[in-house]
Amino acid sequence: MSEKDFDSSMNLYQEEQRSKDYVKQLQWDMAIGLQQVDNLKPSKYLEQISKMNILGELTIEEVEQSLREYYTTKEEPKDINLNELECDFVSMRIVELLNLDNFELSVDYLKYVHKYLFQDIYEFAGEFRKINFSKHEKILNNDSVAYGDFKTLIESLEYDISLEKNKNYNDMPIVEVIKNITDFTSSIWQVHPFREGNTRTTAVFIEKYLISLGYNVDNSLFKDKSVYFRNALVRSNYFNNYLNIKEDKSYLIKFYENLLLGKNNNLHSESLIVKKLF
Repeated sequence: MSEKDFDSSMNLYQEEQRSKDYVKQLQWDMAIGLQQVDNLKPSKYLEQISKMNILGELTIEEVEQSLREYYTTKEEPKDINLNELECDFVSMRIVELLNLDNFELSVDYLKYVHKYLFQDIYEFAGEFRKINFSKHEKILNNDSVAYGDFKTLIESLEYDISLEKNKNYNDMPIVEVIKNITDFTSSIWQVHPFREGNTRTTAVFIEKYLISLGYNVDNSLFKDKSVYFRNALVRSNYFNNYLNIKEDKSYLIKFYENLLLGKNNNLHSESLIVKKLF
């Protein structure tokens, strides 16, 4: 065959359009995948009815109704797997919220996201914590990130959001966009304003923010890499002056490069282990 036989220059470009089924699949991938940050897995029933939603056989409202019927028909409390219940309802709420055309870069909207996601689970959904706490991290050999003081949660978040509001992403190279989104995500996560569900709330809040800015987001990344995402947030905020360990945001940047640029950075939590602590 001649070179001319391999010439595709005369072929027309085909416009690619994502089907509604494909978009719904990505949303459910993110929603269920994010639950892995708290080691939660869905029930077989949710797996079944989420597929029906993806195929258009059930609306998201019918998914909610079906879930409620599924759990209320349990004869005894011991028959309910509470971890599955949380995973099922929070996953459903994430998909529901991703389909709502609303976003506001504000502390109130962050609270709204938490209340929306956890309305079926926590009595304190949407409320800021009133205690200080720490959390053992495997990659830190059970040391903890220094989270925000509960007395200054609102002030800290308002400061971070005020800085973000002054940025103009329209005139910013994508490399700078990723750096700034990384910094913002890391900052609001470090405040850790809620008693539970901070990583899931932060992820959905940033997802809605990126969509409002007009960016295409590869939701499928959360299907398998949500644990890496959380560990990268840990690493971006951990420091130890005694051992001369500094905050390192490079891992979170790699995640966002994959999310926004379609890069293929290797994302493995093992690489985030702070060896000086072991």
